[in-house]
Amino acid sequence: MRRSDLVQHKEKEAQVRTTQIVFGERQHLLRVLDSLESTNVPPGRQEQERHALEELIQARTHELNQINTAWDEKVGLVLSADARPDILEKLARQAPESDYYLLRLISEHPKVSAKTLSRLAKHPYAAIRENVARHPSADAATLGLLSKDRSQPLWYLVAFNPNTPSNLRQKLQERLRKLGQSQASK
Repeated sequence: MRRSDLVQHKEKEAQVRTTQIVFGERQHLLRVLDSLESTNVPPGRQEQERHALEELIQARTHELNQINTAWDEKVGLVLSADARPDILEKLARQAPESDYYLLRLISEHPKVSAKTLSRLAKHPYAAIRENVARHPSADAATLGLLSKDRSQPLWYLVAFNPNTPSNLRQKLQERLRKLGQSQASK
């Protein structure tokens, strides 16, 4: 298949390569390598393709470590059920803003503190703010801030968070009822 046969998206500007993108590429390359190793192809071709894939995987690993040193180890710490809130806070503080994957994992960790969630509530990546809005450890001040975010409908998630103050929850649920009524009348 020629490249011109593939669907092409014309972006006006180059996308920033965040850890989420680079990690996804590396995972895909690892799956391709697994597939190659379980396929019956001539040994010379298999060795050549395996070598090319391993170089690409290594390049993605290097790129992840350029964004945030010891990236795999940090992700491993966050994925551990034994991760302590102070470690999660330290990792969140030290992570560059472009480490979307690590920060997203921290924002959904069950042991993350309200202080760390408050910091993450200001992150530009929408999925991180969404995780904070639904997290049961988010405090009332953070939830109030997120309910006012006009860039996305975080108010909906805040409306159902158990830590949302009752007066704010009622106000947001009333907004939801009105929205439902206006949609039903269309």
